[in-house]
Amino acid sequence: MNQDNDQAVAEQHPELVKPDDSTGTYIRGHIKITDPETGEVLVDKANAIHYENMSEAIAYSLANKGRNFIYEMHFGNGGTTVDPTGVINYLPSNTKTQNSDLYNPAFYKNIDNTSADNADPARNKMEVRHVPGTVYSDILVTCLLDYGEPNLYSPGNLLGETQAAFDNSQTLDGGFVFDELGLKGFTEAGNGLGKLLTHVVFHPVQKSSNRLIQIEYTVRFQAITNLTSAG
Repeated sequence: MNQDNDQAVAEQHPELVKPDDSTGTYIRGHIKITDPETGEVLVDKANAIHYENMSEAIAYSLANKGRNFIYEMHFGNGGTTVDPTGVINYLPSNTKTQNSDLYNPAFYKNIDNTSADNADPARNKMEVRHVPGTVYSDILVTCLLDYGEPNLYSPGNLLGETQAAFDNSQTLDGGFVFDELGLKGFTEAGNGLGKLLTHVVFHPVQKSSNRLIQIEYTVRFQAITNLTSAG
């Protein structure tokens, strides 16, 4: 096509050459923590997205560069404080800078069920869900903390200690009394060192040897047209 034809197309069909600035992508997340034995819902709330790191992860994934894709679920215990009267104070989600992290990382698990480092891919995994005709797709991340983890020898144990025997902590300041979670991306630098993609702070939940804890973490990617969302 010569320059004259290019100009004619541009004049007759400007939508073909001018980007549609009224479209975009909306990302949101939701976390649900349950005791699968009893069915008790321990946490059920939305989470914050680290938009800078997530935008980079999307670009690397679409370019098939093999980095920054969701790889690990990280657990921390620095998201809240409890005053002498028992009132819980919550810190804001930590998603402001590229090297943001959990306030106090304590433990992490590989949730990439295609990874050789994932010791239990049937219960720690990711699924992509999409309904034909809709403009959104979900990544459902499932992670199970079994009775025996975290233990002293768990690969993702960052504290060098083991969990309590019973979920009867009175102070809510034990190492594995979790009050923050985040998803991190894959990096060749090593396990646990990826960039933070999401972060959520919630009321303390104790992981102890006498209970299972299951996390369902949903990240939704939604196309937005004409500056309105659908779905």
